[in-house]
Amino acid sequence: MNGLAVLGLLEEVLALRRASGYEPRILQASSSEMFGLVKELPQHEGSPHHPRSPYATAKSFAHHTAVNYRESYGVFVSTAILFNHESPLRPRRFVTRKVTAAVAAIALGQQDTLSLGRIDVRRDWGAASDYVEAMRLALGRDVADDYCIAPGVSHSLEDFVEAAFAAAGVTDGMSRIVTDPALLRPADVPETRGDPRKAENLLGWRPRRSFAEVVDWMVRADLDRLSSGREEDPAYLA
Repeated sequence: MNGLAVLGLLEEVLALRRASGYEPRILQASSSEMFGLVKELPQHEGSPHHPRSPYATAKSFAHHTAVNYRESYGVFVSTAILFNHESPLRPRRFVTRKVTAAVAAIALGQQDTLSLGRIDVRRDWGAASDYVEAMRLALGRDVADDYCIAPGVSHSLEDFVEAAFAAAGVTDGMSRIVTDPALLRPADVPETRGDPRKAENLLGWRPRRSFAEVVDWMVRADLDRLSSGREEDPAYLA
């Protein structure tokens, strides 16, 4: 659905134009996973795609479809190529939230170890709230375009884990890591790192939260969850 839903939406936009002249502005949330087995670092708006998962393949299809409808039919559709964006709302099935939830449990004596696959993979992590602001700014421009949204600095998953343990005050954290071969991906992406200069220059966008602040944000929310029993609370996003 990541691909076909976008195609269907753009077809509906064309139908609206023919029926009533209404032309909404569309923002396609593309993904850095499209770049996959990267040919260059950092990746920019024109970097080639080599997707390494069905999700990334669908996102690449959706991205190119959005560009095609803009160029072929004049649809106002901008694309935001979002690198990894995190917040306390991240579901536990994602590795970053798996890490912060486990680290919080270890800090509170409710868990002993954390099982992970590769921890040398590198990602350009930022705050989801910062990325949403970039998308708002993109829709506010009078010209549709493509933008890489990223802090422009990559960190390893090991860096993320170490930052999470530090945020929770656990001093022997890395000794709690267990490598589980079952968690290895069949075709992983070694590194993604975005070039945000176009977004900075044309949108005036800058990330507000640093990598360490994002990790600390997530860990504090998971500590609060385990201590209070409240799975969701608006305070977790503060």
